[in-house]
Amino acid sequence: MIQLTGIDIFLIIVYFLSVIYVGFRAIKKTNTSTDDFLLAGRSLTLPIFVMTLVSTWYGGILGVGEFSYKYGISNWFVQGLPYYFFAAIFAFFLAKKIRESNLFTIPDKLHLTYDKRTAIFGAILTFILMTPAPYVLMLSVFLQLLFKWNIFISLLVTATVAVSYLYWGGFRSDIYTDILEFFLMFIGFAIIIPFCVINYGGFEFLEKNLPTLHLTWHGGNSFQFILVWFFIALWTLVDPAFYQRCYAAKDPNTAQKGILISIVFWFIFDAMTAFAGLYSRAIITDLENPVMAYPMLAENVLPPIAKGLFYIGMLATIMSTLNTLALVSAQTLGRDLVSRSKNFISEKDSVIWTKIGLILSFIFSVFIALIIPSVIKIWYTIGTIVIPGLLIPLIAGYFKNLRIDAKYAFFCMSFSFLVALFWLIGSFLFLGPNRYFLNIEPMLPGLLTSVVIWFIGRFNYVRKL
Repeated sequence: MIQLTGIDIFLIIVYFLSVIYVGFRAIKKTNTSTDDFLLAGRSLTLPIFVMTLVSTWYGGILGVGEFSYKYGISNWFVQGLPYYFFAAIFAFFLAKKIRESNLFTIPDKLHLTYDKRTAIFGAILTFILMTPAPYVLMLSVFLQLLFKWNIFISLLVTATVAVSYLYWGGFRSDIYTDILEFFLMFIGFAIIIPFCVINYGGFEFLEKNLPTLHLTWHGGNSFQFILVWFFIALWTLVDPAFYQRCYAAKDPNTAQKGILISIVFWFIFDAMTAFAGLYSRAIITDLENPVMAYPMLAENVLPPIAKGLFYIGMLATIMSTLNTLALVSAQTLGRDLVSRSKNFISEKDSVIWTKIGLILSFIFSVFIALIIPSVIKIWYTIGTIVIPGLLIPLIAGYFKNLRIDAKYAFFCMSFSFLVALFWLIGSFLFLGPNRYFLNIEPMLPGLLTSVVIWFIGRFNYVRKL
């Protein structure tokens, strides 16, 4: 049970008011052009690029706590190291190319490289991939825990705070609030670690009180389980938030350097969240719901004010990602689907449809959150079915030596998505939860299908040259 003092509640209210103030302040500098509303005029400097990208990538803080509590330092090997690896690949091989293209979205690139139907199907996959459902769920659950609200009130507050300034300020409001939340997320976790060490001890305490497997790289998980999460880290290479930041960067060098510097900050933040998860497991051995690992740790070790600041750090971590995903989902619906299906519309109408998409995105997210009430399961399900469809056609579009015809790009995207989807659904219907045909995770046949179709397409493409 979470217990907040008056000063803690006051600090959290001040945080929400500050986010709303900062978000609305950005509206004064935002105009209705597509370039400004969606990409803040392509003006991100290196410090702003880093702060916004770092904060945007860490919304699933309750899920991180859940994974750390259950599997220990395996969390870093599964949800840290693979992402650094693919982020570095993104920086060295894609970041500059993306910025130099001067496009707006992933479907723009698919349309330019292939054709309209590939772009529209890619937009559908992008919308699914970027649904803010996990973060709507996390923030709503967190507000329930903090203030004892029912789910309706929690969702209403979540939507009001997040949608209001994004609706009017677009990407610039997202950027301004992300900068604030960058500092708050680091402050929150920097506070709790010293209290844990002072009250309970350092590594010797952890070694003595943790299950043995919690200090192993695999955490007791199977190789295939870890391999699938490694493949899910391929998400980085198709993450529209990465593309959005690169499109919005001041120049190509800013995009590349910004990602490489961000990896350092992600490592630091991962180290803090990993230690917090280990302390939670060592101190609270019988936690019924591991998603509560961080909140329950705070209840055990933090005094007033420090506790309020820690919860603000968690809220900021969730909100920063929620904002970005909501905006990307909105522009995917408004600009990439509606505009493209109408053979493109005016800049003014494109912005209007993006605003409509913002509202529809939140409705869709609430629906998904109610169907799959687990953050990790939402991540896993979305990553499993979408990544096989987007990965190879999108990456191939940036390199001449990987290029394929539009027909094969569409088949590659659609068939690999459907194979992964039906493998997942069929396994559930015929074998039950968490069991799969031939004991093979659904993403793997999806990726194999994508590779095979790409190979055939590449063979035919080269033969025609």
